[in-house]
Amino acid sequence: MNTAQGLIIAAVGFADLSPGRVGALAAALLGLVGIVVGALALVRPASRVGTATGTLGAYTGTFAGVLGLALGGLVVVTSDAGIGTGNGRGGAYVALVIGLAATVLGGLALARSRRTD
Repeated sequence: MNTAQGLIIAAVGFADLSPGRVGALAAALLGLVGIVVGALALVRPASRVGTATGTLGAYTGTFAGVLGLALGGLVVVTSDAGIGTGNGRGGAYVALVIGLAATVLGGLALARSRRTD
């Protein structure tokens, strides 16, 4: 066991899933879903039925990106130690970047769908 600033921090193995790692993983997956849906809504025409395109895809991509940003931010704020300790802070930073990209893609698709309507 390591001590840092008077706190006892248990060593977490590489494959162990701590609550912080699970939160960061969920945030990153939400962001990836937002990127995929936002990119599909941006690239594909809105006339295709049965695909997540147009306004619905743009809103879905933006919403997933914002959720990924929020969850990643929550993990960063609540983590009590630095990167490499197993609390998910590194993954949360990655999730913040992915969530931001998903939000931007969804926003671009939303602006494009409003322009073409």
